[in-house]
Amino acid sequence: MFLSSLLILGAVRAVLGKTQLYGMNIAGFEFGCLITGDCPLDTIQPPLASLGFGDGAGQMAHFAKDDSMNIFRLPVSWQYLTNNVIGPIDDANFATYDLLMQACLKTGAYCMIDIHNFARWNGGIIGQGGPTNDQFADLWSQLATKYADNAFVMFELMNEPHDLDLTGWVASCQAAVTAIRAAEKVSHIILLPGENFSSAGTFLSAGWGPALATVTNPDGSTTNLLLDLHKYLDVDNSGDHPNCVMDNVADTFEPVAAWLRLNKRQAILSETGAGVSDQSCFVDFCAQNTCINQNSDVYLGYIAWAAGSVDSSYMLDLAPVETGTTWTDVPMAVKCVIGVWDTDGPGAPAWGLTLNADGIAAPSSTVNVTSSTSSAASSSTSSTASSTTTSTGITTSTTKSGSATQTSHGPSSTQSKTSSASGAKMTSGFTVGSLILAALFL
Repeated sequence: MFLSSLLILGAVRAVLGKTQLYGMNIAGFEFGCLITGDCPLDTIQPPLASLGFGDGAGQMAHFAKDDSMNIFRLPVSWQYLTNNVIGPIDDANFATYDLLMQACLKTGAYCMIDIHNFARWNGGIIGQGGPTNDQFADLWSQLATKYADNAFVMFELMNEPHDLDLTGWVASCQAAVTAIRAAEKVSHIILLPGENFSSAGTFLSAGWGPALATVTNPDGSTTNLLLDLHKYLDVDNSGDHPNCVMDNVADTFEPVAAWLRLNKRQAILSETGAGVSDQSCFVDFCAQNTCINQNSDVYLGYIAWAAGSVDSSYMLDLAPVETGTTWTDVPMAVKCVIGVWDTDGPGAPAWGLTLNADGIAAPSSTVNVTSSTSSAASSSTSSTASSTTTSTGITTSTTKSGSATQTSHGPSSTQSKTSSASGAKMTSGFTVGSLILAALFL
């Protein structure tokens, strides 16, 4: 799946092959979540200006219009969606979350639901003594029903699973995928998260990448199933330290890219960040994201952490600053997130997926050149407030460990991706403008 501000049409290969997608995490609905899967409701800060928190809608509109970001990840806790019970989605809480979703869809971007529970509910591991696989699948069936006809909504099954039986977790993901496919009306892109906090650094060494690659659609295919990667650059891969010391290029993303290419699979880096004030991070974070673009045949894109309701004193704060009607991006975002999206890459492989103007993915070899036309991003079927946005048509073919006290990213000056005794954990637009029709036939 590879966009590069130009069209990739079936057998046509783009001259520039930067990742199809790049964007930002819009945090807040998950604030306070622990790696135990305990997610209190009184600590969340929905990134909605109308509620007095971060202006997620304004940030996304800016990122899409001014920076051409085309994907946003919208973390939320399971407890919030169901109002602290395992069962039906709570209408009132979902309506509030859907305000953010509709603001995202209004930009024309892809919008990713991230269940930020670390494969747990209040300490119990999904399918392994905690919520059953059926209960996990039911959550996703409900969400897939809410957005059944909107292919611009992506589903990330879970944020950062860890310390669980991998075989059992694969079965849990399979149950969720099967439930989603039964509920949806169009095929959605689903992200498959692995062990060790979805660390790209242990994708191969821990074997979670090949294991999650066995999850299939009901028909046995793997179309629209992406492997989900997270990675940071500090000493323990936690995102809790201001300086960057890891070589994520040679040690991580190049070897993973080689495996993906050999096995004809694709992945997305759905969470990554770096200290915004340390010069080492301006070097290493830029190098990492340049590498992602240079391997755009296997990496769909990257989504930086974080904007939304984050505080300006937070060491990973990438929220743009609003002054009157003007938004200004912070230097780290400008240089290492936005600036590197001009990097040349290899373009889309013949076996890769393509996203047509309606956001529906298919193998690139099946895409008809004439299908690339401008279209509207459809609004959520769950909301009475329609948000239809016309967008330019696109056809685009850590080792982490942590203690039970670790939290998701908080909103204050003490914000930290880690609050543990060990201090080790890795958690925690589609407005592309005018497409350049510069392409070569293979």
